[in-house]
Amino acid sequence: MKFINKLFLLALIVGFVACDAELDLQDNPNQVTPENASVNDLYNNIQLTLGNAYVSAEQSGGAFARMYHMGDFTYMASTSNTAFNGLWFNAYSNMFPDIEALLAITEPAGFDIHSGSAKIMKAYVLMALVDNLGNVPLSEAGQGTDIISPKADNGADVYAAAVALLDDAIADLTGTSAGAPAFDNFYGGDAAKWITAANTLKLRAAVTTRLVDPSGSAATINALVAAGDLIDTESEDFQANMGSQRNNPNSRHFQYNNHYEQGDGDYLNNYYMWLFRAGYTTEEGNPVVDPRIRYYFYRQSDKSFDLDGTIYSCHFSALPTTAENKPAQVSHFDAIDPRLPYCVAWEDGYFGRDHGNGEGIPPDGPVRTHYGLYPSGGLFDHNEFTDSRNLGTDGALGQGIFPMMLSSFVDFMRAEAALTINTNDDARALLESGLRKSIAKVQGFKSRDAATFGKQLDDPRTGISGSVEDLFAPTAEDVDGFIDFVLAQYDAADATGKLNIVMTEYYKALWGNGLEAYNMYRRTGMPNNMQPTLEPAGGDFATSFFLPIVHVNRNGNATQKELTERVFWDDGSANVY
Repeated sequence: MKFINKLFLLALIVGFVACDAELDLQDNPNQVTPENASVNDLYNNIQLTLGNAYVSAEQSGGAFARMYHMGDFTYMASTSNTAFNGLWFNAYSNMFPDIEALLAITEPAGFDIHSGSAKIMKAYVLMALVDNLGNVPLSEAGQGTDIISPKADNGADVYAAAVALLDDAIADLTGTSAGAPAFDNFYGGDAAKWITAANTLKLRAAVTTRLVDPSGSAATINALVAAGDLIDTESEDFQANMGSQRNNPNSRHFQYNNHYEQGDGDYLNNYYMWLFRAGYTTEEGNPVVDPRIRYYFYRQSDKSFDLDGTIYSCHFSALPTTAENKPAQVSHFDAIDPRLPYCVAWEDGYFGRDHGNGEGIPPDGPVRTHYGLYPSGGLFDHNEFTDSRNLGTDGALGQGIFPMMLSSFVDFMRAEAALTINTNDDARALLESGLRKSIAKVQGFKSRDAATFGKQLDDPRTGISGSVEDLFAPTAEDVDGFIDFVLAQYDAADATGKLNIVMTEYYKALWGNGLEAYNMYRRTGMPNNMQPTLEPAGGDFATSFFLPIVHVNRNGNATQKELTERVFWDDGSANVY
């Protein structure tokens, strides 16, 4: 039920005299008031709005950080002043007023789990607003007609307010015996796990701001690690859980809806797929395949080359080429990494688009690589090579997650901090731990589509019969071999190379969380072999995004910003392009 925190009655009284009658003004029986608002409905809407805000917050940054495909040739053309209207509306019109309404009911009544967890959700969205947009309203926001045009607060102050909210939430949740919400999509009403999430978001804030406050960040991180209450197991992961219902309402992951209905769906990013297929190579030049690849990406075809020429939109050539024979127009790729792909990610069916390829759309729907089982709830790639656009009947039926903050992320952030601001952690041990946690989480998604993993078939490569799991799922030996390879690369690298390996593996573990990918790229400029824009003149990298037009047009104190303005925690030291 939607509740409006402040009631504004603007009455235009036209004076007239009529028989000395007395106007008896009554309360509107249809108006929702604090006395009759439903706590559970408010709480449910806050959770729903957080999910909507998360999707809005992570998509644009994820595209600019090459996690998703950026759909035009320049950064300027690939975003607009409407791109974050959804995040803005979800935050300022939905979530924040609902949270104030909820707190007005729950705090006096001692519903600590409701109030504490709502504050954590608000803190997360406040930081996401700053991460994408920079300075945003907070201190004067939500005042109705008292302040029609709230001023923007400095991003550092908004971050500080978010951390203060997390501390308030921890105080609410510590030692509480309050009843749990009727439905808690994150932790099932477990106050201890919400506290763990709050502490972890404080760690996130400290890592994110380490460039502008290295000593303060290091002290905060060391204290949080020493306290021992951070997300470090999968059961504590901060994630929104999607359902499998197709209609009334559609509860499935939005990426599943995108690729498993009838439409062609989004292009996946060639560079991101290439990292998993051939980003590492042995001394002999052979690709070292990441064991998560079949869970992340579903191929509809077993080949990317030698297809009908009408399906390609390579931009600089009619057909895709190998990395060694790229067109001269993409020589700027070679200056970064001569192995970078062009036009397709890899020859065995990994078919996406290069960063900043804004070509028209050819009839390539049947061969585009699609979102896989993790985290979208799609199909595990078991060399079936069939069209997945089957009206939402394949794979895990969209029962995916929004991975907001996972235990693997925490390990990689702690490793980053150890390497950059000399915290007390062991970066190498955390690199291994983060890898193992990420791979285990991804492999655990097999339970969401047990029918596929149990399917019996013949492997045409070997002629061996068996289940999909036996034939295609990575074994413990596969996982160990991959991790051993990564650790060997880490051991052989210099200080910069070590950080690059940690950030590359963090980036790969982040699949489905473009916000953290965008943040870590602006902090580090890593992975250091990011595919540049397809056109050499892609323009300056967007270090933040335009303020939403719905805000600029209606707020007398708002002025539009430039894409090259940096948020407060970005000191410009990273090489981003």
